[in-house]
Amino acid sequence: MATTTSAIRGARVGSGPMGEKDQGFKAERIAVSYFCANNHSHTISYAATAEVAEIPAELDCPNCGLPAGQDIKNPPAVTKHEPFKTHLAYVKERRTDQEANDLLEEAIETIRQRRIQAAAADKD
Repeated sequence: MATTTSAIRGARVGSGPMGEKDQGFKAERIAVSYFCANNHSHTISYAATAEVAEIPAELDCPNCGLPAGQDIKNPPAVTKHEPFKTHLAYVKERRTDQEANDLLEEAIETIRQRRIQAAAADKD
Protein backbone atom coordinates (compact mmCIF):
# COMPACT_ATOMS: atom_id res chain seq x y z
CA MET A 1 0.00 0.00 0.00
CA ALA A 2 1.45 3.30 -1.04
CA THR A 3 1.24 6.32 1.25
CA THR A 4 1.60 9.87 0.18
CA THR A 5 2.51 12.74 2.40
CA SER A 6 1.34 16.25 1.81
CA ALA A 7 2.45 19.48 3.36
CA ILE A 8 -1.14 20.73 3.61
CA ARG A 9 -2.67 17.62 5.06
CA GLY A 10 -5.49 18.49 7.49
CA ALA A 11 -5.55 22.19 6.56
CA ARG A 12 -8.00 24.13 4.43
CA VAL A 13 -6.75 25.73 1.28
CA GLY A 14 -6.40 29.47 1.86
CA SER A 15 -6.61 29.22 5.64
CA GLY A 16 -3.55 31.36 6.18
CA PRO A 17 -0.88 30.87 8.80
CA MET A 18 -1.75 28.75 11.81
CA GLY A 19 -2.76 30.66 14.92
CA GLU A 20 -3.95 33.73 13.05
CA LYS A 21 -5.75 35.88 15.62
CA ASP A 22 -7.09 38.65 13.40
CA GLN A 23 -10.68 37.75 12.58
CA GLY A 24 -11.53 41.09 10.98
CA PHE A 25 -12.65 44.53 12.10
CA LYS A 26 -14.42 44.71 15.44
CA ALA A 27 -16.93 47.48 15.93
CA GLU A 28 -16.55 49.76 18.91
CA ARG A 29 -18.75 48.77 21.81
CA ILE A 30 -19.77 49.97 25.22
CA ALA A 31 -20.31 47.52 28.05
CA VAL A 32 -23.20 48.10 30.44
CA SER A 33 -23.41 46.10 33.66
CA TYR A 34 -26.72 45.17 35.27
CA PHE A 35 -27.24 44.09 38.89
CA CYS A 36 -30.22 42.34 40.53
CA ALA A 37 -31.36 42.06 44.16
CA ASN A 38 -29.78 38.57 44.44
CA ASN A 39 -26.29 40.04 43.82
CA HIS A 40 -26.09 38.62 40.30
CA SER A 41 -24.35 40.77 37.73
CA HIS A 42 -24.14 40.48 33.97
CA THR A 43 -22.68 42.71 31.31
CA ILE A 44 -24.20 43.40 27.93
CA SER A 45 -22.36 45.05 25.06
CA TYR A 46 -24.05 47.68 22.93
CA ALA A 47 -22.83 49.48 19.85
CA ALA A 48 -20.85 52.62 20.67
CA THR A 49 -23.16 54.55 18.36
CA ALA A 50 -26.26 53.59 20.40
CA GLU A 51 -28.06 56.50 21.98
CA VAL A 52 -28.63 56.57 25.72
CA ALA A 53 -32.39 56.31 25.18
CA GLU A 54 -31.91 53.04 23.29
CA ILE A 55 -30.11 51.34 26.17
CA PRO A 56 -32.65 49.88 28.61
CA ALA A 57 -32.43 51.00 32.23
CA GLU A 58 -33.64 47.60 33.46
CA LEU A 59 -33.46 44.05 32.17
CA ASP A 60 -34.45 40.66 33.52
CA CYS A 61 -31.60 38.85 35.25
CA PRO A 62 -30.62 35.78 33.20
CA ASN A 63 -29.84 33.85 36.42
CA CYS A 64 -32.94 34.40 38.55
CA GLY A 65 -35.39 36.41 36.42
CA LEU A 66 -35.63 39.36 38.81
CA PRO A 67 -35.36 42.89 37.42
CA ALA A 68 -31.77 44.09 37.12
CA GLY A 69 -30.67 47.73 36.97
CA GLN A 70 -27.45 49.60 36.35
CA ASP A 71 -26.97 50.82 39.95
CA ILE A 72 -25.08 48.23 41.99
CA LYS A 73 -26.04 49.80 45.34
CA ASN A 74 -29.76 50.15 44.53
CA PRO A 75 -30.99 47.24 42.41
CA PRO A 76 -34.62 47.51 41.30
CA ALA A 77 -37.24 46.28 43.73
CA VAL A 78 -39.22 43.18 42.93
CA THR A 79 -42.65 44.14 41.66
CA LYS A 80 -45.67 42.35 43.05
CA HIS A 81 -46.85 39.72 40.61
CA GLU A 82 -50.58 39.42 40.11
CA PRO A 83 -51.87 35.87 40.05
CA PHE A 84 -53.13 34.39 36.80
CA LYS A 85 -56.63 35.57 35.99
CA THR A 86 -59.16 33.52 34.12
CA HIS A 87 -61.38 34.89 31.39
CA LEU A 88 -64.27 34.92 33.85
CA ALA A 89 -62.29 37.08 36.29
CA TYR A 90 -61.67 39.68 33.58
CA VAL A 91 -65.35 39.64 32.62
CA LYS A 92 -66.35 40.14 36.25
CA GLU A 93 -64.06 43.19 36.42
CA ARG A 94 -65.81 44.77 33.43
CA ARG A 95 -69.44 44.04 34.34
CA THR A 96 -71.57 44.57 37.41
CA ASP A 97 -73.83 41.81 38.70
CA GLN A 98 -76.88 43.61 37.31
CA GLU A 99 -75.32 43.87 33.83
CA ALA A 100 -74.43 40.18 33.95
CA ASN A 101 -77.99 39.23 34.90
CA ASP A 102 -79.41 41.40 32.11
CA LEU A 103 -77.12 39.75 29.55
CA LEU A 104 -78.01 36.29 30.85
CA GLU A 105 -81.75 36.99 30.61
CA GLU A 106 -81.30 38.34 27.08
CA ALA A 107 -79.38 35.22 26.01
CA ILE A 108 -81.99 32.90 27.58
CA GLU A 109 -84.80 34.77 25.82
CA THR A 110 -82.97 34.48 22.48
CA ILE A 111 -82.61 30.71 22.94
CA ARG A 112 -86.31 30.38 23.87
CA GLN A 113 -87.32 32.25 20.71
CA ARG A 114 -85.13 30.01 18.55
CA ARG A 115 -86.63 26.88 20.10
CA ILE A 116 -90.16 28.18 19.57
CA GLN A 117 -89.35 28.95 15.90
CA ALA A 118 -87.73 25.53 15.43
CA ALA A 119 -90.75 23.76 16.96
CA ALA A 120 -93.09 25.75 14.70
CA ALA A 121 -91.01 24.84 11.63
CA ASP A 122 -91.11 21.13 12.58
CA LYS A 123 -94.95 21.19 12.80
CA ASP A 124 -95.29 22.55 9.27
